Amino acid sequence: MKRRERTRQLIELGGLVAKAGLIELTDDDRALIYGALIDVASRLRGEEGDRYRLIWTRRGRRAFADDAGAG
Repeated sequence: MKRRERTRQLIELGGLVAKAGLIELTDDDRALIYGALIDVASRLRGEEGDRYRLIWTRRGRRAFADDAGAG
């Protein structure tokens, strides 16, 4: 069961990468996408991690709400 849950999680996270437009914006450059994600993780670990977390959470919630309203 855990393997199935992990697979679902990975598929959903990949969907977020696609939903954010990163595949098209990077021409499916996986090294670029991975590097960007490493940068995000680094910022979250840094001194201003809480600030980034708040900003990005708000931005993501707004985007989800906009998508829900459009559908």
